[in-house]
Amino acid sequence: MFKNFPLRKHAFAKKAAVAAFAARRQGKFWEYHDLLFENVDTLSDQKFRQIARELNLDMERFEKDINDLKIVARINQDIRLAASMGVRATPTVFINGRVSRGRTLDALQADVEAELERARKNSAKKGEQKG
Repeated sequence: MFKNFPLRKHAFAKKAAVAAFAARRQGKFWEYHDLLFENVDTLSDQKFRQIARELNLDMERFEKDINDLKIVARINQDIRLAASMGVRATPTVFINGRVSRGRTLDALQADVEAELERARKNSAKKGEQKG
């Protein structure tokens, strides 16, 4: 599941999140998302519109949607949820509801294996309690 957590230190992060949601309304979220990250060093209001044109979005609808307060409210909701769950950076990965601080594939794999082992032990305990 994807949630937004635009970092304050990035001047255009929240606007980028809004623009990506506007693109989502036209079925182009991931394409837009990927182009945002490809252009991270040149983000601006003009760049957001350029990316929308590159993806052949309906520009009238895009302009309307980037000003839709419902999108801003949704992003703010994601920010509050993330903060309440201890998110401090992006990306943040949760495994069985626990924050993984792993930043490499090996570290993430180790966290997944630890969670699987924890689940096996819990399942075995429940089986012993029933028997």
